[in-house]
Amino acid sequence: MKKYITLIIIILGSCLCAFQTKDGKPEKVKPYKLTKEEKKEGYKILFDGTSMSEWVGNTEEYVLEDGCIVMKPAQEMGGNLYSKNEYDNFILRFEFLLTPEGNNGLGIRHTIVDRGYSGMELQILDNEAPVYKDLKPWQYHGSVYGYIPAKRGFQKPVGEWNTQEVIANGDNIKISINGTVILDGNLREATKDLPADKVDQTIFNKTGHLAFLGHGSVVKFRNIRIKELK
Repeated sequence: MKKYITLIIIILGSCLCAFQTKDGKPEKVKPYKLTKEEKKEGYKILFDGTSMSEWVGNTEEYVLEDGCIVMKPAQEMGGNLYSKNEYDNFILRFEFLLTPEGNNGLGIRHTIVDRGYSGMELQILDNEAPVYKDLKPWQYHGSVYGYIPAKRGFQKPVGEWNTQEVIANGDNIKISINGTVILDGNLREATKDLPADKVDQTIFNKTGHLAFLGHGSVVKFRNIRIKELK
């Protein structure tokens, strides 16, 4: 029964990127546009729903579908999709949709590697899935994986779109989901009492690529834009 419910939610979720005309046929996706405020503040679009030209890496499993970037895993660990450009300090805004037990990661200041990760990971996870009930606090959605836990309880139900904002300014990381701040921490402060060999030094990268870090489940992304901070 669980498999059937999961399949139904995935099918319904796949329709949430698409637009339909009155005759039921898919309508051509219209490019996402910045708000007037975002234009004035200097945001740039990294994904507008019509092209993945700003992204490189695993474009076999991360695909453009109905106005979304959709992770369709063909392996347990689905590989990484990277922004073409590198960023140091920024405000990143995007929307994501989880399927049941959905698991992914947002990498920031990453080095492009063939396998694994090289940089900081901000968790993307279906927090309410029973399979994840015994995780460590820093493994839930929005956490700086391994180091700084995020607050829980602010995700929308699986199959609905969430909005997220990430502010990375030096060692300070601030994350909001659906308008609520769930993490506001400092990397140096969070790791100061840990043995040096327990801290992955790539989390302190000054610059690098954005990345979506696959974990073998279907997750969708849309309306991705960024403002670089001076």
